[in-house]
Amino acid sequence: MANLSDLARQQTDFGAAERAHLRRLVGSWGPLSDLSFADLLLFAPTTGRGEQGYVVLGQMRPATAQTMYLDDQIGQVVTTADRPLVDLAFQTGDIQDKEVDLRSLGRRVSVTAVPVVFQGRVIAVVTRETRQSEDRVPSELELAYVDVFDRLARMMADGTFPFPFEDAVTEESPRVGDGSLILEADTRVVYSSPNAVSALHRAGYHGRIADRRLQDLGFDAAVVASAYRLQVPVIEELERGDNITILSRILPLIEDGEVTGALVLLRDVSDLRRRDRMLVSMDATIKEIHHRVKNNLQTVSSLLRIQGRRLEHPEAKAAIDESVRRIQSIAIIHEMLATSGGDDVVFTDVVQPIMDMAETTLVASDRPIKFRLVGDGPTLSAAKASSLAVVVTELIQNSIEHGFPAGTEGGSITVELVTSPTELRVRVHDDGVGVAPDFELARGSGLGLTIIATLTSGELGGDLKIRPATPPQRGTVAEVRVQIGDAND
Repeated sequence: MANLSDLARQQTDFGAAERAHLRRLVGSWGPLSDLSFADLLLFAPTTGRGEQGYVVLGQMRPATAQTMYLDDQIGQVVTTADRPLVDLAFQTGDIQDKEVDLRSLGRRVSVTAVPVVFQGRVIAVVTRETRQSEDRVPSELELAYVDVFDRLARMMADGTFPFPFEDAVTEESPRVGDGSLILEADTRVVYSSPNAVSALHRAGYHGRIADRRLQDLGFDAAVVASAYRLQVPVIEELERGDNITILSRILPLIEDGEVTGALVLLRDVSDLRRRDRMLVSMDATIKEIHHRVKNNLQTVSSLLRIQGRRLEHPEAKAAIDESVRRIQSIAIIHEMLATSGGDDVVFTDVVQPIMDMAETTLVASDRPIKFRLVGDGPTLSAAKASSLAVVVTELIQNSIEHGFPAGTEGGSITVELVTSPTELRVRVHDDGVGVAPDFELARGSGLGLTIIATLTSGELGGDLKIRPATPPQRGTVAEVRVQIGDAND
């Protein structure tokens, strides 16, 4: 189904400003539907030739009453004969209120047609549609709510609703049914719904609510004053200790340029905030765990270095140094997770520190090697990134040791990351002496190659290839291919 902007572009001659105004209206008209206990439809004039028509750009069902429209009306086009009250409101700019026979519903319906004014002209019409009024006395709540709807409808016809700087309406924003207060111009409460009374009781206020100013109920006077002074909605959270949080949304009611009162919507979000605090606490705990793991790994590295300095056999010292680098490559992952939180890391941010570590600890001063990183890596889980970090460390170490042995002049090593939706390829290319043309990975006996092959096939479910570089390039290319997504996605 096309959205409001798409329908407006296809069916009307509205510009960007008019479309933005109607998006603000549809984004903030939920309270109007609930206050009026009725369905709302937004009609805009079409640009088609011939008889004047109107297209339905928006629809809102009430949470406080049963809807009359089981089917979506958005995109429906009607003529002036189908909707004469809509056309009358559009042509005159006046609010129209009448009981009419709607052929689409096959019943008599009470309709209020409200012109939507933008920059001094009518651009659309909102209809409030409910079943024909019954012969009964409405409750105090109904009278209070409908009166607020009428005031907001007049604001719509004056061009002051929707508000030009509307606060962000989210899923947790309070609705009319959550609890409502109606204020006078001096912020005194003239009506409070039962749910609003309950919410204020939970916040610790047990006194009389009627005729009390909003500030007397625990609300911030500066926040209330800003809503009245700036004539825009504001959101405030009323907190009582660590357990009670009441979210309030204050909508000023404006007439002839002056604030004549306000609608205050209240919602008890204590459980939501409690869960938010738990998530923040869990996130901090996870970060602390990664921080401690990183510190422990660094401690192990330090102990190994101390042990290595006490050894005299060159092969034993080399084995200790290699172990230190493997541990440090894993520590890099935990350091990132300790900083960012979560369970995933961007692999590009892992490779660069590994290259820096290799340049600092492995490159001989008489054989300088230039490192280069090409491409962007994907976001990987911590487990997959840890295994792949060790693999990249081993590949770079092999390139340095076997590509640039003693007596050579050094060169360059390029690590290239090639990412597709389902696969990551890590290529390590050195321009050193290169492997023999008949080199076979299966006959490799070094510990580094064994670690690479084991992690690649076992932990990562990928494959490894090592081959001579394609002329005119020199040296060796090692490539690891790892699945990172579902091939069926």
